[in-house]
Amino acid sequence: MIVGIQGKIEKKEPTFLHINTNGLIYEVFISINCSSSITDNDVKLFTTHIIREDSQSLYGFVDINEKKLFDTVIKINGVGPKVALAICSTFTPTSFAQIVSTSDIGMLKRVPGIGPKGASRILVELSGFVVDGNSDENSTFVHASEAVLALETLGFKKDNINKALKDCVGTTTAELVKEALRNLQK
Repeated sequence: MIVGIQGKIEKKEPTFLHINTNGLIYEVFISINCSSSITDNDVKLFTTHIIREDSQSLYGFVDINEKKLFDTVIKINGVGPKVALAICSTFTPTSFAQIVSTSDIGMLKRVPGIGPKGASRILVELSGFVVDGNSDENSTFVHASEAVLALETLGFKKDNINKALKDCVGTTTAELVKEALRNLQK
């Protein structure tokens, strides 16, 4: 699994980079927000490596919270890497958290590849655990999504997790998981 890449940019387009790392040139797909923040020829990116039967793709992020947003939405049924990257290109992690917390389907439908059904599905999947969308880039959305993933790994069902997280007030992933586990045991 490739979790990061550092090297010199050989080719830069709005949605991908060719990065030379010690003689190997990797194609890394990026969001438009990420592309606009890269100004130097030397680059270091956090990556998500997706391996499919017919392809291997790298998705790169300057901001770790954008990577966490991508990793969260890609797990939703019907959201592939292209749509997840389109979400990252359209919204910052903080603005996306605000959209989810207010259930703003209209804003979500602005993302290319997301229609009314897809927007509703995304909001339903992510609802119930976004407590505060107005925080800084290290938002509650990120901690809550990590807590959901951790609890799913432990075998809990998504509906039960969302109910357990609704009343949690923790500000870190660990605090949210501990509180949710207490709520799940009631």
